[in-house]
Amino acid sequence: MGLWLFKEEPSHYSFEQLQLDGETLWDGVRNSQAIKYLKNVRTGDKVLYYHTGDEKCIVGVAVVSDFKEGKYPSVRIKPEMPLKRPVSLYEIKGSHRFDNHPLVRQPRLSVMPVTQELWDFIMELARH
Repeated sequence: MGLWLFKEEPSHYSFEQLQLDGETLWDGVRNSQAIKYLKNVRTGDKVLYYHTGDEKCIVGVAVVSDFKEGKYPSVRIKPEMPLKRPVSLYEIKGSHRFDNHPLVRQPRLSVMPVTQELWDFIMELARH
């Protein structure tokens, strides 16, 4: 199972809207690095849902329900759960354990892999 982080502007499509809709198509990715990552996403993978803009925090977990290959791949995701407490980029950066991770080093990237270490760190912070 792969672990990913998807970024979205909450005013465009928030995690709350995903929960209301029950599922959405994740497409429109055009950045070459993000496309490269998206081509590796598979059905059943887990996704950290990150609100960009003024929020800059991870707010929920989704699961990939379908994958479509192509020049511009797309996936369908379903909400799994909101985080008990959003985890801010400030907290992630403050740990300095992820200084080389794309979340910190490539802030405009909309799709990126997540290590098990980062996933566990986020889940631990979200419980507090």
